[in-house]
Amino acid sequence: MARDIDPSLNRRRLRIELRKARDQAGLTQRDAVQQLEWSLSKLIRIEKGTVSLSVTDLRALLQLYGVADPAQVEELEEAARGSKGVSWWVQYSEVVTPPYALYLGYEGSADTIRMYNPVVLPGLVQTEDYATALMSTLTEEARVRPQVDLRITRQERFFDSDDGPEIDIVLDEAALRRQIGGPAVMRRQLDHLQSLTEHPRLTVRVLPFSAGAHFSVSTSFILLEFKDDDDLLYLEGPGGGLSSRDDLGLTARYQECFEDISDRAYDGARVIELLDKVRESLADS
Repeated sequence: MARDIDPSLNRRRLRIELRKARDQAGLTQRDAVQQLEWSLSKLIRIEKGTVSLSVTDLRALLQLYGVADPAQVEELEEAARGSKGVSWWVQYSEVVTPPYALYLGYEGSADTIRMYNPVVLPGLVQTEDYATALMSTLTEEARVRPQVDLRITRQERFFDSDDGPEIDIVLDEAALRRQIGGPAVMRRQLDHLQSLTEHPRLTVRVLPFSAGAHFSVSTSFILLEFKDDDDLLYLEGPGGGLSSRDDLGLTARYQECFEDISDRAYDGARVIELLDKVRESLADS
């Protein structure tokens, strides 16, 4: 199954191409809106990829920027038509915060996703039982089922797709040993995680307790990498969200951290050995 084109991906394509065209035309955002008689906020939202774009407005921008190549114009017009509509997660909108919705839009177009989780397993690899047990302690009962369904749907979009991103996960040993839902749930979760290590686009590493402290020892984070755009950092937690593209220093710090913990982490057969060891300890409990 190939990944379908979500409206957010078309908005991202337009954001990249229109910003590039404006730069090549030698115009600032303020120059452009003055000539088009638009509000500055309208162009900012377009260039951030947070709103859809009509074909009429697109043509006005392309004319101003001097973009006349028929093939390029046709591709961008198709992207503008595809920028409308709803994203796949709209059915879960009651449990998707605005920062997370923005993240999901970028996640769908990333070429590589790298993540670290120090306390619990990431949603991308959670079983239904594990996710239910976890969410039952974090949110009200009515929101548990939508949260779990969102996670399972997100997993299907990644792991059932033929052309998804490369995913590199570093788990802390603490996340493997924390018994979410009790021993039976954890045994099934560890079995699922072990089966996922065979997925061709997924790399799983485990940072052992012996690795000690590091820059993000208590914070989950995700790095999204793109071939045609700057990398993005997503910090999870109550105060988290996507980093600003202007804060390159912060993103670089977490990139360095991921390289550091990847070097210290177990990989390959050592991961399987540790999963088996943790599972055996659960069988005895």
